[in-house]
Amino acid sequence: MTRVVSIYLPDLATDRIRRDDPSIPPEQAIAVIAKSGSKRWVSAADVAAKKAGVRVGMPAAKAQALFRGLMLVDADLKTDAAALERITLWALTLYSPIVAVDGVDGIVMDTEGADHLQGGELPMVTKIANQFLARKLTARVAIADTWGGAHACARAISRETVIVPIGQTVRAVEKLPISLLRLSPKIVSDLHTLGFQSIGELANTARAPLNLRFGPEIGRRLDQIFGRVSEPIDPIRTAELIEVARSFAEPIGAAETINKYVGRLILQLIEELQKQGLGVRRADLIVDKVDGTRQAIRAGTVKPARDVAWLTKLFRDRTEEIEPGFGIEKLTLVAVIAEPLEKTQKSSSLIDEEITDVSPLIDIYGNRGHKVYRLAPLASDVPERSVQRVSAVADPIAIAWVGHWRRPVRLLPRPELITAIALMPDYPPASITWRGKRRKVKRADGPERIFGEWWQRDSEMEAVRDYFVIEDESGERLWVFRSGDGVDPETGSHRWFCHGIFA
Repeated sequence: MTRVVSIYLPDLATDRIRRDDPSIPPEQAIAVIAKSGSKRWVSAADVAAKKAGVRVGMPAAKAQALFRGLMLVDADLKTDAAALERITLWALTLYSPIVAVDGVDGIVMDTEGADHLQGGELPMVTKIANQFLARKLTARVAIADTWGGAHACARAISRETVIVPIGQTVRAVEKLPISLLRLSPKIVSDLHTLGFQSIGELANTARAPLNLRFGPEIGRRLDQIFGRVSEPIDPIRTAELIEVARSFAEPIGAAETINKYVGRLILQLIEELQKQGLGVRRADLIVDKVDGTRQAIRAGTVKPARDVAWLTKLFRDRTEEIEPGFGIEKLTLVAVIAEPLEKTQKSSSLIDEEITDVSPLIDIYGNRGHKVYRLAPLASDVPERSVQRVSAVADPIAIAWVGHWRRPVRLLPRPELITAIALMPDYPPASITWRGKRRKVKRADGPERIFGEWWQRDSEMEAVRDYFVIEDESGERLWVFRSGDGVDPETGSHRWFCHGIFA
């Protein structure tokens, strides 16, 4: 079942201005001014400006008089369009093989078969919203059965994400305004004059009078939003992306035939990559079908590769997911991520060195949706900050973990609150209650005092943790700590927590 994600960027113009000039204070209100002859009006306003009463469409002079500290910036549509294209290309490398620009303020992508790589639809849309926020971009993310449905819902919501259940698109959009139907402003204005307000009202009106007055555009948009006709997404492409394609005079559909031509496309792609000294890290196979729909398969490698046999295997392991329907008329193979591939010189010694390359195994797990990574040390005394995730094939990191203090083999995702009976300030607990079970402490070692990192946040200026290794009557050893030094309440709450489990 096709599922479409729409990402709406309501503050793209002002977000782009802030990203281009990091010196602008966060509290500074910004309004973008468009010009047409002698007329000047607000075409975009950030959150701070909107709170002050500035609205899109307001004359620039009125906006400036309304808020004296307002920063006015001339609109630059070309720069905004270029920024949107860069964001769309970034989304192409992360989320789905089929991603395109949606108007002047959005992105649309087909996520069929890609959501499982993100853990499901809810984690996927949440991750998208968070990643855009981390890049200082305001985003509204919606997922629905159709492009039109997702587009309308993303622009109608005030929260960050919305998921329209499968088969519920009609119910989700019928009460939305007709301005979200992707019609021209003239048609929308005329429909308002006739008394139409919602998409449902328009859908329940006889089609013939509307076609006679406005042409087929209204009917086409209604059929697209309700999924009655297909609306394929044309993936974004740039001159930098290496792409090979094969069109067929007669549609193909047999699995053997598909695999044969996929193998030929991989050969062509490798030849193009070799000319530029590149290896592929992520490649997308786009399948164009006779009925106008598209399907995509993505395969990735942990290291740049030009191994024809291996890339062919990665794709053939997944070509069974292709549903040819009435037939396939075109296959396109795109190297979405390509990196320089250096040739390595083999050892000339008579004795071959035994080097085990686990990258093929990592590739297999990665293409099945598993996250494969390696844990590496990070320079920090705070336990949960002393570890980081790195690529499974990353170069060794020079930093080493501190070895003069014992550390648990398992660190909990976050410290869990426990109830402890202990003499303060320096004694270990005599007993604890953790996860509803009371444990009597037989042996203990500590304390190990860890200070907060004041350069990370002000609240850690005087923060202290006292860690103890304790062993209960069953022999289980836990890593617990008291927040604070046991005397000064400014150093911590003096509550106890369990943070890890020893082997």
